[in-house]
Order: sequence, then structure tokens, then C-alpha cells
Amino acid sequence: MDQRVSVITLGVADLGRAREFYQALGWRQGNDEADDVAFFQAGGMVFALWDRAMLAEDSAVSDAGGWGGVTLAHNAGSAEAVDKIINEARAAGAVIGREPARTFWGGYSGVFIDPDGHPWEVAHNPGWTLRADGTIGLGTG
Repeated sequence: MDQRVSVITLGVADLGRAREFYQALGWRQGNDEADDVAFFQAGGMVFALWDRAMLAEDSAVSDAGGWGGVTLAHNAGSAEAVDKIINEARAAGAVIGREPARTFWGGYSGVFIDPDGHPWEVAHNPGWTLRADGTIGLGTG
């Protein structure tokens, strides 16, 4: 298996609400809005939203209804960009779990939580390379 992730799918309680939230952040859906799943091109991968119960059934897991132990992250090019993104999420209706601030690891980050409880860390990590196409590399080289 290649060392990469191709698709991340979030299980959501209300697909319409979740779609509207991500669209309010400026994301553009890549498939028909009448479909029962929403696909967004996210750099070199796909980000999807799907009914939580349907996703659990399709994934052959039991849904206990709690946080699944996963946090998504978006890396930004500067602390100012982190602030801007957190404020965009706030305006779109996100709960701000942690206001942006300097971190113990030398970066700058904050956390917003989408309408279904999925946490997103928005971070500037000066120790990683953020390429022009939005992909990141471990280290500064």
C-alpha cells in the first residue's frame, strides 16, 4: 500500500447543513448537489460528506455517536492566515474550540469545530514546507 490518503469522508447528521457550512468556507462541491454525498476536491485528495449512519454501515463499524478520535488539520502559510481562516469558520457558524495562539512546538494554531462536531486544527508550522499548491512537506527542505 502506498503511503498516502486519497479520500477523507466525514459522517454528518444533516448533509444539507454540512454542505452549506463547507460552502460558506469557500469550498466548491464537485458533484451534483442532489446526490446523497458531497465531494470536494481538496488539493490532491477528495474530502467527502455523507450521512453518518450510512457511512458507519458502509464502513462495517458500530457508531457509538461520540468523537471518533480523529482531528483534521489545515496548514497555513502564516499566523495571520490562521487568524483569517478561524474567523471565516466562525462566520460560517463553527464553534471555536481553541482561539489561535502560539504553540508549545513553536508554531501558531487554533481549532474550529464544524456543525457535526468534527474538529479542525488550523496551524502555521514554521518547521514544515508549505508548497505553492497547498501540499506540505515534513521539514523545511
